[in-house]
Amino acid sequence: MEKIAYQGQTLTRWQVGNSTFLALPERGARLMNWNLRLGDGSVRDVIYWPENADFGEIAKVRGGNPILFPFNGRCFDRGDIFHWRAPDGVRRPMPLHGIARQGDFKVTRLDARGFDAVLVPGDEARACYPYDYEFVVAYRFEPLGLSCEFSLTNLGAEPLPWSAGHHFYFTLPWTEGTSRSDYSIRIPSTKRLRHDPTGALVQGPELGDKETFGNASLVDCIHGGLRSHEAVFSEEGRTGSITVRLGTDPVPPPEAVFVTWTLAETSPFFCVEPWMGPPNAPETKTGLHWVKKGETRKFSVSVNLR
Repeated sequence: MEKIAYQGQTLTRWQVGNSTFLALPERGARLMNWNLRLGDGSVRDVIYWPENADFGEIAKVRGGNPILFPFNGRCFDRGDIFHWRAPDGVRRPMPLHGIARQGDFKVTRLDARGFDAVLVPGDEARACYPYDYEFVVAYRFEPLGLSCEFSLTNLGAEPLPWSAGHHFYFTLPWTEGTSRSDYSIRIPSTKRLRHDPTGALVQGPELGDKETFGNASLVDCIHGGLRSHEAVFSEEGRTGSITVRLGTDPVPPPEAVFVTWTLAETSPFFCVEPWMGPPNAPETKTGLHWVKKGETRKFSVSVNLR
């Protein structure tokens, strides 16, 4: 583990086996990049980070792993985007993907295998989510993988609503001369959804368990009814698959989802996102979870190379 200067920021870099992890824990608890040194000496990017990233607008940087808390995706209040309404009846703002990815964090553990960081809510965060709580992001790095655990502790009197997740930007394609159609993903889903412009969940595309990333229907698709907690993708005919695990149980909770998304056909990444529930959970109540007074609830994911 070492500190390095990069574009006016002080980053932390971990070397674990042949894997190198680069993060900015104090800004959004953001894991920025993960790369792997191969046997021939070449380097493969696993988690993508753009060279021209604007750290002043880190929430808008398309790379790394933005932390989505307290809610995933877009929230609506009666058709009005970027708002939500709690049981107290008060309408409040809620940015895209919540308040954590642009938030300040205090590092409480920093060692040779990862870090813990606790969200320090600012004025915007308190206006959006006015509760008494502690939200901790804990990363653990391995030679061929990582795990990340969210812990939400209710320090107040009223129950806390949440439906959090991750937004991993995976480098794709990762072999020179290949295209998205040379890579396939397996998601054991029995129900696929879309999020319509009013915030409702509607029927999604008809997909098989295995699809190539060249299938445009994967973009902005919500994969639910999961028969397994693993999403696995790889380059056809070659070793080196990536497994994303949602939770620790072999079959995740019934409302948990994977989301697949990318920005454009030419984007050098494709996102595979494990979420506690679909977007707009406060309004639809689908995938909405609660933390009672004095309780702590956790959400864990892992990513591994094979």
